[in-house]
Amino acid sequence: MAALFTGKVLMANRERDEVETERELGRTLENKVLLLYFGSGQCPRCQQFSPLLKDFFLRLTDEFYVERASQLVLVYVSRDETEEQQSAFLRSMPKRWLAIPFGDAFKRELELQFAVSEVPTVVVLKPNGEVIVGNAVEEIQRMGPACFRNWQEAAELVDRNFLLAEDFDDCTRRSITDPIRRLKYKLDKKTEAKNRERKEEGEESP
Repeated sequence: MAALFTGKVLMANRERDEVETERELGRTLENKVLLLYFGSGQCPRCQQFSPLLKDFFLRLTDEFYVERASQLVLVYVSRDETEEQQSAFLRSMPKRWLAIPFGDAFKRELELQFAVSEVPTVVVLKPNGEVIVGNAVEEIQRMGPACFRNWQEAAELVDRNFLLAEDFDDCTRRSITDPIRRLKYKLDKKTEAKNRERKEEGEESP
């Protein structure tokens, strides 16, 4: 997938960090489904769709919803009229989104390459750059996060770990400290068991 962005620059959302070397891009995009979101903060249809896409992305990548982030990367390809408009839109979107810098001619190349004629458009790509879905807007609206499973299978990702919190009827959402607390609980139980064994051995000895 990094081959698509060779020699190009991607911006990390709400940061001024650039992801530009082939090594960095490879690490960021390797073995992941890539979404190219062609949109604009001023487009009425995009204004309706963008909150759905934000929720879709968070439910697949945010630890509040999933135990482990899904293998998903999103790059925003804007049709905003000014850099300020693009920045304002991105500030309301997930931090993990990447974006092509405002005014970069590469945006037009991507529009032509993937035959994008309207916004919003979400192009879904395999890690090798092959198209899975030419425009997934309707699919995301209709199926929500469940459609990622289809893309994951189509992309033949190495790790198929996919876990929505909704899959557990009685599972409470876990905090970031939960693994530590569970480990402590296990250690406490082991200590109790050892103490009990020592006590029993002491009672048995004359």
